[in-house]
Amino acid sequence: MLAVIFGRPGCPWCVRAKELAEKLTAERDDFNFRYVDIQAEGITKADLEKTVGKPVETVPQIFVDDQHIGGFTDFNAWTKANLAW
Repeated sequence: MLAVIFGRPGCPWCVRAKELAEKLTAERDDFNFRYVDIQAEGITKADLEKTVGKPVETVPQIFVDDQHIGGFTDFNAWTKANLAW
């Protein structure tokens, strides 16, 4: 499975999401991730809203296999529920 994390520099929740994804990648053969710096890529929250299908107030916004999971707290809960993490 592939997680895509949309975040920005200086965001502590983005850092935590990336760290969790790095741990999962290191410990599991079936998990990988890509981090997208929305500032460097010129992606706005409005752009993310089009993909998510609802208002986006915060980052990170995380997708797993193209399914929107939510922010860090949602991602952390998702890993526990779906990956026996």
